[in-house]
Amino acid sequence: MIEWLNLHIEYWHWIVTGLLLAAAEMFIPSFILLWIGVSAIIVGLTLALTPISFNEQLILWMLLSIICLFLWFKYISPAIRTRSHAGMALESLIGQQAMVVFYDAGANSGQIKFPVPVLGNEQWSMICHDKVIPGDRVKITEILGNKLLVHKL
Repeated sequence: MIEWLNLHIEYWHWIVTGLLLAAAEMFIPSFILLWIGVSAIIVGLTLALTPISFNEQLILWMLLSIICLFLWFKYISPAIRTRSHAGMALESLIGQQAMVVFYDAGANSGQIKFPVPVLGNEQWSMICHDKVIPGDRVKITEILGNKLLVHKL
């Protein structure tokens, strides 16, 4: 069996398998199949450049898959997760900037909008003693219950 695989498995088999695994990621969004597919593509490219046995191909594929998955879960995925404000503590809003969407000068209150959702909401109620109009940029300085105290930038 191994002799047959050594003779009949070509580099493009690995590349097609890698592309199919990467495409399957669209239906099973876990980013695991993507990195296993990338590893298969790398094995296919390596096989195109240098002849290696099927056993060596499998070992290379497993090692590359483990390395890619380790790098994904250790370094790349946490870096992507921290770019969103979802799930962050409310106190960490202090110093953030937002845009005024609505402002009632008589009540000194209105609505602000963040570029990314914060704790599940893009828009928050605000209190501002500065004269602002919709479209102005403001900075959060304090949290007052469920409203944010802001100052115009």
